[in-house]
Amino acid sequence: MRPEERDAGLLLDMLEHARGVTSAVAGKTLEDYLVDETLRLVVERRLEIIGEAARRVSSAFRKAHSEVPWSGIIAQRNLLIHEYGEIQDDIVWNVAAVSVPELVALLEPLVPPPPALEE
Repeated sequence: MRPEERDAGLLLDMLEHARGVTSAVAGKTLEDYLVDETLRLVVERRLEIIGEAARRVSSAFRKAHSEVPWSGIIAQRNLLIHEYGEIQDDIVWNVAAVSVPELVALLEPLVPPPPALEE
């Protein structure tokens, strides 16, 4: 698989999971988030996947698109996976409610359209 094809797939993964986070927290408050363990786990898992996909995007693509906060996304993933005892729910909530919708807007123009189906 060519790097640009791999990057496109990873960007699509990031976008789909970012949209999933946005959908999961829509209409919710920090208080809702704090009392709903299932919601917290969904958000954390999707953020982990976003971070893992970001980590796998080629360095050339990341350099070409410095508007995306790659290092912060990857750092969040590392914290969730390796430092899970240090997770601060209010920070994760802010990422989910504020940063992820911004990420969706950054990713949408970067994800190529799906190939046309041949008839």
